[in-house]
Amino acid sequence: MSTNVIEINQLSKYYGKQRGIEDVTFSVKQGEIFGFIGPNGAGKSTTIRTLLALIYPTSGTATIFGKDCIKEAPVIAQDIGYLPSETFFYENMKVRDLLKYAETLYKKDCSKRIDELTSRLNLDVTRKIRDLSFGNKKKVGIVAGLLHSPKLLILDEPTSGLDPLMQQTFFDILREENQKGATILFSSHILSEVQKMCDRIAILKDGKVISLENIEVMRSNAYKKIILRIPETTEIHTLDMDGVSSFEQNGTQASFLFKGDVNLLLDRLRQHQLLDILIEEPPLEEIFMHYYK
Repeated sequence: MSTNVIEINQLSKYYGKQRGIEDVTFSVKQGEIFGFIGPNGAGKSTTIRTLLALIYPTSGTATIFGKDCIKEAPVIAQDIGYLPSETFFYENMKVRDLLKYAETLYKKDCSKRIDELTSRLNLDVTRKIRDLSFGNKKKVGIVAGLLHSPKLLILDEPTSGLDPLMQQTFFDILREENQKGATILFSSHILSEVQKMCDRIAILKDGKVISLENIEVMRSNAYKKIILRIPETTEIHTLDMDGVSSFEQNGTQASFLFKGDVNLLLDRLRQHQLLDILIEEPPLEEIFMHYYK
């Protein structure tokens, strides 16, 4: 039976009267890649910063490895790799010197790991931070977060600034870490990344978790995308039945999302003249937007 690496229970954070997060509750199992998704401002970064004791919660509790995130933050930090959405480093330091400094925060020799990661990410360690592009600064953050082979990775919008080829290399590295036993909390608003990487997801809206989903169940069992090709003289407009949403008709094509018994849908569609029908899994983006209506 898997143990929970992260346990969050009714966690809230207010900035005066301004809501950051409210009653956030979820857990992340050992060895899981857990997606944390929502638009900017939903509360993802606030939750992560609270987990890392960078800010203190207004109420509620959070534990990592069974330890209180606030009271035992220095102990927990030894086994966490954190990649913030924006990285800030000493501009006059060379990459090599910064990474060697990061190594001193952990009680282990990380030199081989640093060499491996900088090579795979094609990162020039002789350059100064101030001379790096945004994408290369992100690479420095990736190496700094992974160099000590942490048990838990907390990633906040980790691929911003990386080109597609480097994103793929980064995903390969994450999968390898996960196969070696690392647990990953992956926060993103890019749903294709979550779809590619994660086992389960928490969906945030206005500072609250509105849904906890197994990603395969969410995609394959919940919604289907239906695309109809119809004669020019046929107008469907809408289908008056439960489970139909996001209906659109444009000329000879109509499309919608459907949740329910496909056989009942087909019975209803027999009332219309159709040229063709396509049933497919919708992109996660379409499912996600349905939660925000």
